[in-house]
Amino acid sequence: MQLSDRKKQILQAAIEDYISSCSPITSGGLKSLINLDCSTATLRSELNALEAMGYLKQLHTSGGRVPTAQGYRYYVETMLSGFKASNKELENVRKIIQQKTSSLSDLVSQIARAVGQATNYPTVVMASGVENLVLQDFQIIPLLSQEVLVLIGTVSGYINERLNVSANKHECDDATRFFKKHFIGKTLQDVTFEFESGLLTEEISSFQQIVDGLVKGLKKLNKKRLMDVQKNGAMKLIESGEIEKAKHIFSVLDNEDELVQVLDVDGEDIVVDVAEDENDVSVVKLPIKVGSATLSVGVIGPQRMDYGGVSAALKLVADELESLKGDEKR
Repeated sequence: MQLSDRKKQILQAAIEDYISSCSPITSGGLKSLINLDCSTATLRSELNALEAMGYLKQLHTSGGRVPTAQGYRYYVETMLSGFKASNKELENVRKIIQQKTSSLSDLVSQIARAVGQATNYPTVVMASGVENLVLQDFQIIPLLSQEVLVLIGTVSGYINERLNVSANKHECDDATRFFKKHFIGKTLQDVTFEFESGLLTEEISSFQQIVDGLVKGLKKLNKKRLMDVQKNGAMKLIESGEIEKAKHIFSVLDNEDELVQVLDVDGEDIVVDVAEDENDVSVVKLPIKVGSATLSVGVIGPQRMDYGGVSAALKLVADELESLKGDEKR
């Protein structure tokens, strides 16, 4: 249903005030918030109309009104398209990402930590398409802890894997030369496929245990979806007294299958899934392309979350990553 300009202004003020204060809005409260040339009685009538339309609801007969899921959704879909980042907290996202790293996992952690700090909500980064990353470099290094460190260079950065394999420097050097010879320019999925098909068994007898451990590690890496979960924002809900909502958010954060489902996103733009119920979770998510892989960055919170601030933080992250890609091409 089409809203008049005055109803839009009233609804936006009511939602933004409730997001920031968690206090139901009244006609008197609206009068002090927005500059409209109308009486308190007119504002009360407009609130009644917005309630009848399903955008607001009244918790108590004589109390103020709070947004409904329909109200939040209208706010997200029609009032946030021109939102620009301005908070100093969001500028910290820019600074962290500009500290370039050669490690893909470090970049993922920086994104999750930066968005979590900027929004004060739990943040999850899910990776897909890792198996399609193309190898550009390969190093296998023996460690003192009876392990080997594998550094897999891709266009999206290095991936680090520690394997529970005991090998000397000579064996690691032989394995490094072998992998560089056969797999530079191929994907991680190609590596596992060629070993599983038995195409290269004759050349690897002297470092068979390294190969076995690496293939096992790559299979796990190819299937890996969740790369980083920052839970600090859920603790802030507990501190604010919203314990039941925090409990539900924690249960989602601890359930990998559910996280994969809520973070799944198509397209290239921000998606906002508004909770249908006050005790459910809302998710603001954005896919970010990093080489051949896609990072789905999702911010999880209650129905009463700051959709505008979260959207701005995610847009800023995406813009900064795009600018860094442009710098690397020049």
